[in-house]
Amino acid sequence: MGLGHRKREQRNPRQFHASRVRLARVLIVVALVAALEIYGRLFADPSFLRPPSEVLRAWYATVLPDARIMSALGMTVLEIACAYALSVVVGSAAGLAVGATALSREALFPLILLLYAIPQVSLIPLFVLMFGLGPPAKIAFGFSHGIFPVIVAVVAGMSDVPGVYVRGARSMGAAKLAVIRHVVFPHMAPGFFVGLRLAMTMTLLGVILAELYVSTAGIGYFTRVFAENYNPAPLFALIGSLAAIALVFNACVRVAERRLCRTATGIDGN
Repeated sequence: MGLGHRKREQRNPRQFHASRVRLARVLIVVALVAALEIYGRLFADPSFLRPPSEVLRAWYATVLPDARIMSALGMTVLEIACAYALSVVVGSAAGLAVGATALSREALFPLILLLYAIPQVSLIPLFVLMFGLGPPAKIAFGFSHGIFPVIVAVVAGMSDVPGVYVRGARSMGAAKLAVIRHVVFPHMAPGFFVGLRLAMTMTLLGVILAELYVSTAGIGYFTRVFAENYNPAPLFALIGSLAAIALVFNACVRVAERRLCRTATGIDGN
């Protein structure tokens, strides 16, 4: 039986490794939840922390039945999706323009890194003045967070493409779009999707920050109300809902990564 197990392990080493990774993740999550449950019930101040079982009960009893909270969650998902889509489209186009030549890269890329380093939370009043207190301000603020990781990933990926490949494709009559699709993108795909994942995280952060500062009826408003009333169970239930939203978006990016990388490069994204 041990010999057969070793043969199966040698036959599918990647599947065996992936199953071990998934098992390790599940065990870590279970251990963390168990530790929080024990700490929340035995040691934590109930005004600041509740065990996961109480948080789950609050999600069913307080968050799920409240139509206003569910509507705010749906609006937050829509805002994140719009801001992320804008970040990917505009960031990819800007990255291609900046990384197209050595001159544009050397002239513009330092300016982009300078803008990326600005603490954008200090610019929230400017976004409020420009877009008001509604969803446009939150989408714009999330977009301002998500666009820079995409630009950086695209420019960095384009700088790693061997110039001889690009010149060879052009010498054989390939158009610019064909060069980008068949030469540039296959080489920059792994780094590009890392940038997309980071952009997803930054977009979520930007939208939630805008919700906390300028929202009067969104998730940020309800989060602030639960925190000010020392009601941690529904507060953490909302935080868990936002974490679930982030996981879903990240899973969508990973699916797109696997399919596009397999199609363009034969690389199976992990």
